Amino acid sequence: MKLNLDFKPKLFTMLANYSRKTFVNDLIAGVIVGIVALPLAIAFGIASGVTPVQGLITAIVGGFIVSLLGGSNVQIGGPTGAFIVIVAGVIANHGMSGLIIATIMAGIMLVLMGVFKLGVVIKFIPYPIVIGFTAGIALTIFTTQIKDLTGMTIEGAVPADFISKWGCYIQNIGSIDPWALGIGLVTIVIIALTPKISNKIPGSLVAIILMTIVSICLTKWAGVTSIETIGGRFPAIAEGFSMADLKPQISFSNITIDTLSSLIPVALTIAILGAIESLLSATVADGVTGDRHSANTELIGQGLANIVVPFIGGIPVTGAIARTMTNINNGGKTPVAGLIHALVLLLILLFLTPLIVHIPMACLAGVLVVVSYNMSGWRTIRSLMSAPKSDILVLFTTMILTVVFDLTIAIEVGLLMAVILFMKRLMETTKISVVTDEIDLAKGTDNSHHELLNLAEGIEVYEIEGPYFFGVATKFDDVMRNLDKKSRVRIIRMRRVPFIDSTGLHNLETLIESSRSQGIEIILSGVGSSVRTTLEHASIDKLIGKDNICSNIQIAVERANTIVTQ
Repeated sequence: MKLNLDFKPKLFTMLANYSRKTFVNDLIAGVIVGIVALPLAIAFGIASGVTPVQGLITAIVGGFIVSLLGGSNVQIGGPTGAFIVIVAGVIANHGMSGLIIATIMAGIMLVLMGVFKLGVVIKFIPYPIVIGFTAGIALTIFTTQIKDLTGMTIEGAVPADFISKWGCYIQNIGSIDPWALGIGLVTIVIIALTPKISNKIPGSLVAIILMTIVSICLTKWAGVTSIETIGGRFPAIAEGFSMADLKPQISFSNITIDTLSSLIPVALTIAILGAIESLLSATVADGVTGDRHSANTELIGQGLANIVVPFIGGIPVTGAIARTMTNINNGGKTPVAGLIHALVLLLILLFLTPLIVHIPMACLAGVLVVVSYNMSGWRTIRSLMSAPKSDILVLFTTMILTVVFDLTIAIEVGLLMAVILFMKRLMETTKISVVTDEIDLAKGTDNSHHELLNLAEGIEVYEIEGPYFFGVATKFDDVMRNLDKKSRVRIIRMRRVPFIDSTGLHNLETLIESSRSQGIEIILSGVGSSVRTTLEHASIDKLIGKDNICSNIQIAVERANTIVTQ
């Protein structure tokens, strides 16, 4: 069987009609996005439990590959806040080698999703689940930044779980450093106020520059020594970037089947979350630009990025909505802007790394607090309060599980709940009605002419309106248990049955056999072509007889009358 691969990177399509004017737009947008991505890549790297350099490497290499091989014109890839919780958890439980293996596995899964054209399927994940785990991640990120934001002095490691973490903060509330807290709060204020002055200047960059200068001044001339900086936490960065930073921290000869099997759930979570976030970002971008991304190409591009990045010390890569929107707002037209953004970050990594050591940790914490606030989607949650109670239940269950346990459990339980509730709704919308005297052919149609079909004594008509799947099969079985045992023919009207599953087939087969044993004939009416094919594959036509599978109710009633007369 020949596989029709849906892989057409947008870069090569756009270059066919590329112009100098488009390049200028891409150049300006790429430089600005690169500057915006700098503090975020550093902050996401540190918050994930790796070094700032690893965060930058992820943004450079991952962002470059996503733009080179992705399916969106304006998508910007790199590390994102959504992965902070996952990456930190994997490192805590499996070490850096576990993260590398899980990321590579997730990359392979993403490529396979694209190869088998599952890009559209990913978009069908219920909206309440997406909002729920996004809000949960936002709350978790905010919680992880409290120590750095306030400059707390905590002996030993901060507890990993949410409740214990807040308990630890409350116990050490007296150790808050006012200088660090001041820098963190001012950072938040600067980021909030900068857009009111200019939308062209990234507030996070302004805050980092100003707070770094303030921190240096306080240390040099005011004698303040309590403000922790990146250099204080990662002394090796002061020496600058070297090729040793690209060395993978794993020996693949030590990988066992047990290791791979234990990391499959984590890899699957990374792949699903990466697919959702990337395609959501690309969809939002399409709404603004009027373009149309290729979901399967985007998944393959994201997958390849996640396969390559771990080999040089990076962390999971995905599409970043904030940076993608920055790219659009500053005139980015093609993936060239994303390539330029990666090159700008590379120049900063090569030549400006020694300056990064002076950035206060409280300032980066302030940046992430704003990121978590923007991720929380509290306005969306408020608007969803008017949605069906089942959607609200799925949303808050997913959010609570994300916060209290982890994202893997949250997505699994959230999807399971959504599927169960969907089937419940589907079963509730499927109707089963009984007719024993006459049938109005105009009922349920736009036809205003009412033509009646009289049913002879001993004929009953049961109409199923909706899919005949396992939930409805049970409901139909309950109706059949209360049947009139004196009936001679039972017509099952299936004109509004779009499909029938294996449970429905088994239920129908049992009904035919039990009715036959009671001397009752079963006739199927209004069977569509797809349902008829399914019945034939299951040999229902041989069991019931082809004459008893009718295309419309008139033929079915005529057949039933003949049987009753005989």
